[in-house]
Amino acid sequence: MALFRTYSAALQGIDAHVIDVEVDMYPAGTSRDFVTVGMPDAAVRESRERIKSALLNSGFGYPSKSVTINLAPANLRKEGAGFDLPMATAILGAMGAVGNTENHLMIGELSLDGSLRPVRGALSIAVCAARRGIRNLLLPVENAAEAAVADGINVFGLRHLGEVVKFLNTPEAFSPATAVIGESSATREAIPDFSDVRGQTMAKRALEVAAAGNHNVLMIGPPGSGKTMLAKRFAGILPALTFREALEATQVHSVAGILPAGVGILRARPFRAPHHTVSDAGLIGGGSGNPRPGEVSLAHQGVLFLDELPEFPRGVLEQLRQPLEEGSVTLARSGCTLTFPARFMLVAAMNPCPCGFYGDTTRECRCTPGIIQRYLAKVSGPLLDRIDLQIEVPAVPYKELRGRHDGVSSADIRARVEAAREIQRQRGFYNAQIPPAQLRVLCALDDNGERTLELAVRRMNLSARGLDRMLRVARTVADLDRAEQVSAKHLAEAVQFRNLDRNYWA
Repeated sequence: MALFRTYSAALQGIDAHVIDVEVDMYPAGTSRDFVTVGMPDAAVRESRERIKSALLNSGFGYPSKSVTINLAPANLRKEGAGFDLPMATAILGAMGAVGNTENHLMIGELSLDGSLRPVRGALSIAVCAARRGIRNLLLPVENAAEAAVADGINVFGLRHLGEVVKFLNTPEAFSPATAVIGESSATREAIPDFSDVRGQTMAKRALEVAAAGNHNVLMIGPPGSGKTMLAKRFAGILPALTFREALEATQVHSVAGILPAGVGILRARPFRAPHHTVSDAGLIGGGSGNPRPGEVSLAHQGVLFLDELPEFPRGVLEQLRQPLEEGSVTLARSGCTLTFPARFMLVAAMNPCPCGFYGDTTRECRCTPGIIQRYLAKVSGPLLDRIDLQIEVPAVPYKELRGRHDGVSSADIRARVEAAREIQRQRGFYNAQIPPAQLRVLCALDDNGERTLELAVRRMNLSARGLDRMLRVARTVADLDRAEQVSAKHLAEAVQFRNLDRNYWA
């Protein structure tokens, strides 16, 4: 037998595509050639040396013929060392060492001794294989827990090329991996508690509303007022991921290659806090070859925390507009256009001026009005318009710092958040994503509420987008109050969370 075929998969964005790995062997001339075609990258072309050593060191020998490997379809770029295993297995099949591999998809990097190394994107590959009706997925044992989460496919985690050959010849001797799904209490316990925060009642309430409705929030205040402290505790009041949300978030982390070893599926919501020196590609996604997910996608179904917001380059911040509005990022490259999910909650923090003390009653600000204006202008109006809650976090008075805490813990807040989110799940969407067609129905106001809203719009000069976002926040306040209709008091609280436009940017 000279011609043999196995199946593998190539990643594009967070999706995978089945790849036919075809091997043909023919008599060698003066030298034995090893040619790989089908748009392979450098890592795939280098696999010939790994495959030769792995076959020899595993005791299978290497054919005294020239080898041509075709990765089809040829118009799809193939990246990474994950094609080592299917290519080596196809060579063994052409040598007659293994039988039919029609219902098997393989992925894995080979060491020189034949052992398998983990790859990225195993969950996406498992989902793709199940969709194509492929029955078995063979991959490194480190990726087995992750891939086993996918329905409709048997996942086998293997350690060595020799094990792969044994499986293909005697599959009844192996049992498929099982998915382990359950919330890690240790992860939640590792998040600091809101009870540590002294004072800042208004800020705590704003974060509770943000968590309940999946809203974005901006905190502005002097250094040391507790903005970062509050943000780090925010993840502790968020409800656990639903299975669908966990699957989406796990796929992104898997494709990025940062899923912790042995983790089948993420149970805690992602919390990403990039430094203000992050590049465009680092925040939004991109890179050479097939684009990789950026921080906004790694925060999908979780939190993106941007501390010292004006310190980020304005061009980088402006790229947040699309994901904040649409919940996704579309990256166009020559030959392909990829879309990554990016449905996250933005939590941002900033000082009111470069020195940090503008508006502070206890310390003097050294910044001139021009400096302050240029500093605030780094956060543009269109970006600010996409942030639902904008609150001041003032310095905490000494008596509150040294006094007893208010007794409100993360668990107490989380219980109220989960109750409000359950109401929203029954509607089919969170309040931050209420469709425009549903907005008037779900946020209907009585006469008193309409007067309150009209006064707020006139005083704050809100755009149409800002008005809709204020109504969505009012709907969340009503859900926390377990009220059927949005009333004037719910709207008044939402107005309180929208004062920074007028106080700083007007």
